[in-house]
Amino acid sequence: MVLELLVNPKKISGKPWEIFFVGFAYSFIAVFLSLWIFKGYASIVMVTFTVIASIPFVHRVIELEEKKDLRIKRENNLLKEHSKAISIFLYLFLGFVSSFCLLYLFLPAAIIQNVFSSQIETIITVNPITPIGNFISGFNALSAIFFNNLKILFFCIAFSFFYGAGAIFILTWNASVMATAVGSFIKNNLLHVTSAAGYLQITSLGLLQYVLHGIPEIIAYFIGGLASGIISFAVIQHDFMGKNFKKILLDALDLILISIIILIVAAVIEVFLVPVVI
Repeated sequence: MVLELLVNPKKISGKPWEIFFVGFAYSFIAVFLSLWIFKGYASIVMVTFTVIASIPFVHRVIELEEKKDLRIKRENNLLKEHSKAISIFLYLFLGFVSSFCLLYLFLPAAIIQNVFSSQIETIITVNPITPIGNFISGFNALSAIFFNNLKILFFCIAFSFFYGAGAIFILTWNASVMATAVGSFIKNNLLHVTSAAGYLQITSLGLLQYVLHGIPEIIAYFIGGLASGIISFAVIQHDFMGKNFKKILLDALDLILISIIILIVAAVIEVFLVPVVI
């Protein structure tokens, strides 16, 4: 594949921010290809095309991380090495979000309905739970949000285990939904703005409303997906329950535990911090 040859995880790991532009290009091209080939189903096809372009790269990153598990002996060094892969995935995700969001803001309204119809429907269907200022309602919202995010984490783990880089589909879909939510907030509120300062304020609020808790959530999903992908590679390449497999399994379980802790923090931010900031 041409796209696979253009991006080398070994070379890009020193400058993970470069993958932002790769993610931006993948998703940007995917939108116009989906409009050209499958206009009536563009909202789903653009996610599929973005995933198809990303899977070879994500697959190679996970394979490299599995090899690190065997080469690095000290656990703290291993977690540090995995953090590089997480940052690469995060920049890839931010590239997706930025591209989708800009297209939502600048494409004509009729095209937006085609490109983001499924994402808009998802946002309308979901009933956001917001605290009303007391501890009981806040705790109820916290538990509901956490268990919903935990369900998504489970799907990321399952998809990565059975499909190697399968979690990238869920994360790309989440990127398109987040971009639609941010773009919709900004576009709707800019109708009442007349100054440059107002434009900046609305844009900042739109980003903060979803990024403050969204980025930790996505990091948790990437960590869970990476952990599961590492186990998947280990099952294929090593004797089941051999010495190497046990070492990899323990490291993956540590990563999954870290992802659950991050989801708890993200839920706390969404319920108690975001309403205060916004």
